[in-house]
Amino acid sequence: MSVIGFDIGNENCVIAVVKQGGVDVLLNDESNRETPAVVCFGEKQRFLGSAGAASALMHPKSTVSQVKRLIGRRFDDPDVQDDLKLLPVETSEGPDGGILIHLKYLKETHKFMPVQILAMLFAHLKTIAEHDLGGPVSDCVIGVPSYFTDLQRRAYLYAATIVGLKPVRLIHDCTATGLGYGVYKTDFPHGGPTYVAFIDIGHCDTQVSIAIFQAGKMKMLSHAFDRNLGGRDFDEVLFRHFAEKFKEQYNMDVYSNARACNRLRAACEKLKKVLSANLEAPLNIECLMDEKDVSGFIKREEFESLASGLLERLCIPCNEALANAGLTVDMVYSVELVGSGSRIPAIAKLLTSLFKKELSRTLNASECVARGCALQCAMLSPVFRVKEYEVQDSSPFSIGLSSDEGLICAKPNAVLFPKGQPIPSSKTLTFQGSNLVRLEAFYANPDEGPKGTSPKIGCFTIGPFHGSSGSKAEFEVTIQLNLHGIVNIESSTVSKKPNFDLSILRYQFSERSRYIDELQFVIS
Repeated sequence: MSVIGFDIGNENCVIAVVKQGGVDVLLNDESNRETPAVVCFGEKQRFLGSAGAASALMHPKSTVSQVKRLIGRRFDDPDVQDDLKLLPVETSEGPDGGILIHLKYLKETHKFMPVQILAMLFAHLKTIAEHDLGGPVSDCVIGVPSYFTDLQRRAYLYAATIVGLKPVRLIHDCTATGLGYGVYKTDFPHGGPTYVAFIDIGHCDTQVSIAIFQAGKMKMLSHAFDRNLGGRDFDEVLFRHFAEKFKEQYNMDVYSNARACNRLRAACEKLKKVLSANLEAPLNIECLMDEKDVSGFIKREEFESLASGLLERLCIPCNEALANAGLTVDMVYSVELVGSGSRIPAIAKLLTSLFKKELSRTLNASECVARGCALQCAMLSPVFRVKEYEVQDSSPFSIGLSSDEGLICAKPNAVLFPKGQPIPSSKTLTFQGSNLVRLEAFYANPDEGPKGTSPKIGCFTIGPFHGSSGSKAEFEVTIQLNLHGIVNIESSTVSKKPNFDLSILRYQFSERSRYIDELQFVIS
C-alpha cells in the first residue's frame, strides 16, 4: 500500500510518495517531475497533463488551465471575471451561480464545472502514480492554499473521491512545507522555541505563514495571503508591455488572436526566467500573428520598474502574518522562501530588507509542498512507521454560528472557532427547540477572507422533534472543525427527552450543493 502527496498548483502538479529510503517525487510519462495542470479537448480524445500542454497551441479554445482559480467560485465574482479573461474558452453562469466551461468534445458541446475538470486532473495524476508504483493508489494528502473556503475544500475532496482516491487530509501549503522542514531540520538553536517564516510565492498567489518549532512538534501560529499576487502577474506585466510595444511597432493587436496571446505569454514567462539570471534579455517570436516575426528587448531594471506595484504588495501579507503571530522581525530565526514565483531577484532583495536577514532556500521551491503532503499521509496511515512528530495547524478564518429565532443558544451569533483555532477542534453546545432547528455557520469577519467570498458556510437542520405541542427538547450538538478545515456536525444528542425523537440531521453547505453521482461521467 502506498501513500501519496499531491500538490495541485495553478500551473503544474507534483506527486510525492513515501518509500523506505525517504520521500521521492514521481516522474510522469515524459520523465518530468512536474506535470502541467492542463486539460485539452481534441476532436476525438482528451489530452491531459503534458499532452494537454503540448496540444494547447493547436486547440487554444478547447484548453482549460488554471482551474484551481475557478474551483468553488461564483461566476459574478470580479476576480473570477479577471481570470476568465485570460482563458480563451467560452464560459457562462450556471443555475447555482457557479461557473460552466463550454468545450467541444466528440463533435458535441459540453458544459463542465471546474470540479469536473479538476477530477480529470486527479485521474491523470492517479494513473501516473499507479504506473510508477505498480499498484493501486488510494490514501493521499492534498495541499490547498490557506485562503480556500469551506466550499473550495469540499470541491477538492469530491474531485479526488470520484476518481477513487481517499483524501485523509487537506493540508495548507505552508503547513506541508513546514512539516518537511521541521522533520529533517536537526540544527535548531537550543534553549527555547524557534520561529520560522515560510513565504510561498506561487504561480497565482502568495502565502505567508509563521510556525513555531520545538522538540518533536510544529505549531502554525498564523496564516496570511494575497490571492491575486503570483508569478503569473509578473508575466502579465511583461505581456502588456510587449503587446503595447508590438501594436506601435508592427501595428499588431495581439489581444484579438487567442493563439498569439498564448504564444506571447509563454515567451514572456521564459523572458522573466532569463531576467532572473541576466541584467537584460531579448524577445524573439517567429510568425506571432499575420505571418509577422517580432522582436523586443528589455532590461531587468526596466522590468522591476514596471512591476514596482506588485513588489510593494508583497510586504502586506508578511507584516500581517507577523502581527497575527505577535512577533517582530527580530524574533524570526529563519525566513524560508519557496514557490515557483520566488526566483525573481527583486523579490529576494525586498524580503531581505523587510526581515533584516538573508533568506534561506534549503527546501526545493517546487516540490516542498508535495513532499510535506506525502510525509503527513505516512504519519496518518496505520501501515507506515515514521518519526513521531506532532503537527498542529490553525484556522485562517474566524467561524461563527447563528440560529433561528426562538432557538435558545448559550452564545447566540458568537464566534465559535476564532482565527488561529487549532485544526482539528470540536465544541459542544446545548440548545433547546421544537420541531425543526436550524443552525448556520458563517465567516465571522469578512475582512479576514478573500474579497468577494460569501460569508455563508453552511446550514445544519436538526429535527423534526415528535412530541406534544409546544414542548421543547434540550439537546447537545458537537460541532467540529475537522482535519480538512471543514465545519461539520460530529454528533447530536438529546439530553432531556420528554416524548421526543431526534430523527433527522440534514446539511446543505454554502449556497449550492454538489453531488458525486452527477460527476461520475467525467472519468468514463
